Amino acid sequence: MHPDVPTENESIPAPSAALPQTPQIQAPSRLLLRRVGEALVIAVLAVVSYLVVSHYVVQSVRVVGLSMAPTLADSQTYLLNRWIFHVRTPRSAEIVVIRDPVDGTLSVKRVIGVAGDSIRVKEGAVLINGRPLKETYLSSGTVTYPRPGLREQSFKCGDDQYFVLGDNRNLSLDSRVYGPISRQRILGLVIK
Repeated sequence: MHPDVPTENESIPAPSAALPQTPQIQAPSRLLLRRVGEALVIAVLAVVSYLVVSHYVVQSVRVVGLSMAPTLADSQTYLLNRWIFHVRTPRSAEIVVIRDPVDGTLSVKRVIGVAGDSIRVKEGAVLINGRPLKETYLSSGTVTYPRPGLREQSFKCGDDQYFVLGDNRNLSLDSRVYGPISRQRILGLVIK
């Protein structure tokens, strides 16, 4: 027997270069399932990204009412920076969105006093730590009176507390009604 000659039970192997390679074709159902799976992954990632961005980074807010007029107009839409107060605390004169302590709705207000400040509302003026507050953002001649029925009001912001007022002082329910608010009630900074 010669080693290069096949026996009766052996077949002669075909040269591999002589036969063309046929591409492997996936069944249409497997390809469809794969595409649907990819689309679902993309959709889930898009929804998760939207939720993260809108709850922790930035979201649009619409002003309803006149408590911040003329600074912010009724029915106008602004951006709310929800991320900034994870990095730093709110500052005086900033416009913020809060969760109202009275009814739980969202309100837009201006930060007037911060932790440690003493606020006094008397004779149409706001005093911070005994000094008149200069409010260049208000319309000329705007006065701030205490809550109805009172001649004056005094407040002290504790640790992590803020005193907030609406710019339209005659139409705003604010810290003159519910006192200083906690930092947890401030949702973010309004970007004009």
